[in-house]
Amino acid sequence: MPAPDLKTMLRGLIETPSISSTTPELDQSNQPVIERLANWLEDTDFNVRQLPVPNHPGKVNLIATMGKGEGGLVLAGHSDTVPFDENRWQHDPFKLTEKNGRLYGLGTSDMKSFLALAIEAAKSFDAKNFKHPLIILATADEETSMSGAQALCAQDLSGARYAVIGEPTGLKPINQHKGILMEAIKLRGQSGHSSDPSLGNNALEGMTAVMTELIQWRKALQKQNTNPAFAVPVPTLNLGHIHGGDNPNRICAECELHIDLRPLPGMSIEILRTEIHHRVQNIAEKLKLQATFKPLFAGIEAMQTSTTSPIVQACEQLTQAKAGSVAFGTEGPYLNQLGIDTLILGPGDIDQAHQPDEYLSLDKIPPTIEILKKLIQKFCVDV
Repeated sequence: MPAPDLKTMLRGLIETPSISSTTPELDQSNQPVIERLANWLEDTDFNVRQLPVPNHPGKVNLIATMGKGEGGLVLAGHSDTVPFDENRWQHDPFKLTEKNGRLYGLGTSDMKSFLALAIEAAKSFDAKNFKHPLIILATADEETSMSGAQALCAQDLSGARYAVIGEPTGLKPINQHKGILMEAIKLRGQSGHSSDPSLGNNALEGMTAVMTELIQWRKALQKQNTNPAFAVPVPTLNLGHIHGGDNPNRICAECELHIDLRPLPGMSIEILRTEIHHRVQNIAEKLKLQATFKPLFAGIEAMQTSTTSPIVQACEQLTQAKAGSVAFGTEGPYLNQLGIDTLILGPGDIDQAHQPDEYLSLDKIPPTIEILKKLIQKFCVDV
């Protein structure tokens, strides 16, 4: 039995909840979505593997391959969505609703629809004509831990050479984005009566020294690192949350600061995190405070794929648009780590992502399928 028509696939993906959340009571398994995709792909002559994500029960990646050999093209997307504000939706988030030239539903733009479009594009090909394989990849937990993409590093992607991730870019090719690092910094001192500072050691005052140090370091980072391809052409460091103490007449014994750092391509998350720890630890030692650190988000490296890469040049030609940059993170760096030149290109709009009444414009569907068909032809058949 062949895979169903495109509208049926879109409806099936939207109607199958797969919310990914750091809040346990909201978090859901993505396995039902993966099983739907697996059935459709098997009916389209793909060899399908469902791969549980280690240490994440209920989370599954899918790797589906058409054709044999090495190299080839990956069409990738994540199978999860973010939670939603039920009282702000005018349409059922788990029902595909067509209205005013749009398809409404949770995941239409970001980014379940792309997986259905990739299958639709693959239907017109015969694997016997492939010189290199086509791989359709669906991952788990992109919206939270990136655990699905991290698990890919241990998987066989048939030595794939090129990849397109269908995140919402309005069909504009994206070859670079910033990284993300989020860290909690905690200082511990000694409480005491506020009338006599010698009775304690104020962690809140210590954190003011830490914040001053981080702001000065930010200025240095921004002076040393610029990339005019980005709307904000420098790395950013945001002091986003602080909490310390419990009463004005007690010396603050503990203070915690949360920061968000967005590095440019070429700046290593590991090196930056080590530098943060080093700078904070130096201040803590001078002030006789204890410093501890906790990653709030393990981090995504910045992504940059050369404009000379064949996948970038092909997508620029097909879209008649120069490759650009975005501020949001993707799974691209994980594919790049596997030696796969990766481009971000999808029919959705980032302004619709994570929003009530998320939608995909119907007029973006035909050109997306046409672009994907031409990429399959170029990188799997003609090469």
